Amino acid sequence: MRGIMNACVIATYRCNAHCHMCDIWRNPTKKSEEITPDVVAKMPGNLGRINLTGGEPMLRDDIEELVRILYKKCRIVEISTNGFYTDRLVRIAEKYPKVMIRISLEGLPALNDRLRGITNGFDHALRSILELKKTKVKDIGFSIVICDKNVKDLVSLYNLAVGLNVELAQSTMHNSWYFHKTDNKVDDKQIVLCEMERFMTELLTSKRSSLRLKIKDWLRAFFNLRIYHYIKYGYSHQRTCTAGTDLFFLDPFGDILPCNGTDDKWVMGNLNEKTFKEIWTSPQAEKVREMVKSCRRDCAFIGTARFDMLRNPARPIKWILKNKIRFMQGKSISVDLGEGDTIVDNIDTIPVLEREKSKKLVIK
Repeated sequence: MRGIMNACVIATYRCNAHCHMCDIWRNPTKKSEEITPDVVAKMPGNLGRINLTGGEPMLRDDIEELVRILYKKCRIVEISTNGFYTDRLVRIAEKYPKVMIRISLEGLPALNDRLRGITNGFDHALRSILELKKTKVKDIGFSIVICDKNVKDLVSLYNLAVGLNVELAQSTMHNSWYFHKTDNKVDDKQIVLCEMERFMTELLTSKRSSLRLKIKDWLRAFFNLRIYHYIKYGYSHQRTCTAGTDLFFLDPFGDILPCNGTDDKWVMGNLNEKTFKEIWTSPQAEKVREMVKSCRRDCAFIGTARFDMLRNPARPIKWILKNKIRFMQGKSISVDLGEGDTIVDNIDTIPVLEREKSKKLVIK
């Protein structure tokens, strides 16, 4: 193992939401199938960031025990949740004040509840944020999966986050084994691209209260440029994907995986059966890493994009400065990376029947 690795622990596939872009809830795990705290404890220590997700991780009766174990293994535990279980989140926040918490929202109240298929979901999410702000946890916020159905609420949600002095993280729809989806696609690209340009402009002219938060917004604008290009061209312009090297996933069945963005599960080994070191250094793990090298999906996931930005810091800095100068000149935002990156067809947007005819694009 080299350097600092990040990890994602998928604690359960049970979920109380019925999101339009994710069918995990249709394929839940049984409690008896899910990894125990003892198995989670077999993960390596000295990790950078561990994202604890699901399904809905707060449905685990032993969620506090999982957080206790992970809290000792990394610099940051990030919990991804729909915010429905406020009391559990607050108890965790009071015990473990260095956690990050991101609560999913897909729009303003009516739209959020429709897209997430959960009654009063927005109210629960907002209530959780307000209650968490009373604790010592500093890094809390919302997250949104950008699509043509909710993009018009994007700037409004950002302004809400700024007003509450919390974060707003972004991603976009993907098709993969994890989401149990093959039909996620953006139909009205033009409205999405237009609204994203407006949103990235807001980020680059951030009104946040501190320089640290402003810089986070500027860097987040660059990541949103990746999402913008992924939606427009099907290519996020990520130079290298180091899933399976700098990042790994642990799923509820104990499988160690490089990521959650592929058509099929690329399993490196199972933590119920072996130690992490045995899995990580195995021939099967090397085989999976070779598959990652050949993967052409170029997903717009922050997990791998974060490492790419750290390894190539000149790219975001150059783009941010270029747009700062443009704004001073009264010009609009530039969404051009200006590096001659190749544009390829996005296999995620190929209709299911056409995918069968295009298997050469899919790394199995």
